[in-house]
Amino acid sequence: MHNWARYLIFFQYIGTKYRGVVKVPPQQLGQSGVQEHLEEAIKRLKPVNPVSLSVSSRTDAGVHALSNSAHFDLQRKNDKPPFTADVLVEALNFNLKEQQIRVTHAYRVPDDFHARYRAQSRTYVYRVALGVTHHTLLPLTDWNLCWGLRNTELDIDAMHEAAALLVGTHDFSSFRAVNSDLPFKNPVKTVDVVTIQPGSSFAHSHFHRRLQFWELTFKSQSFLYKQVRRMTGVLVAAGQGRLSVSQVKQILDARDTLAFPHDVAAPAYGLFLKSVDYKESELDVAAFCNARLLLSDNDLIF
Repeated sequence: MHNWARYLIFFQYIGTKYRGVVKVPPQQLGQSGVQEHLEEAIKRLKPVNPVSLSVSSRTDAGVHALSNSAHFDLQRKNDKPPFTADVLVEALNFNLKEQQIRVTHAYRVPDDFHARYRAQSRTYVYRVALGVTHHTLLPLTDWNLCWGLRNTELDIDAMHEAAALLVGTHDFSSFRAVNSDLPFKNPVKTVDVVTIQPGSSFAHSHFHRRLQFWELTFKSQSFLYKQVRRMTGVLVAAGQGRLSVSQVKQILDARDTLAFPHDVAAPAYGLFLKSVDYKESELDVAAFCNARLLLSDNDLIF
């Protein structure tokens, strides 16, 4: 069918008011996930087919995304040709204007493309602010967008040493939280990158109080449930002197979720899904197809 297409979209959101990215069960009245609002935006384009969004990377309640991704199929009415990528992005954002969700890019992809299984890696960034004795000390631009600590400094050398233990292929059972998927998920993961680098406030040029920010970055093909928040919490605890580097190794070697210290996991609101990466060749092909489509379709949707 020439009016049917599969799209890959990249989207960002402030997760504060959402119960995570995926759909919320119907019994949880008054709550919603990012997926519901994206699907509603797609439905307003009046497709013939039922709308079903496949999200590449799950994020929990309160977690944000600079770039998540998903794919969906769309067939237009009355034999109209598929939307171009630019028109689709504009239309979805028009329908999302009430939400803290924005679509940044779209690609038309092959019919067998899957946003989750084709992803090569996922990168998360966790933001920490130091010297925050009360939440009102943070600028509004960083409200619920970082973890404010009372500490005025951290032992960064200890954090780097502990971070090195987490790089590579390990059984991360100690770093996953219990959920319904636990018996079915392989706890062995390969973490390619763990870095700790200076960061800044989103309003650093316009805020009267100087606060020290740090960014912890983690990259892997996939992560376990709450793994990034637990790794962040352990590294921060090492920087605070609450955990030694040898204790971090003991937690990793225990391979037991019950071995993880109580109240050490970092809160959700400082975490950002920074990017979901695919093979450049796949997106290059998609971009080429979109360019050809643009030449043949001057259709407007409004």
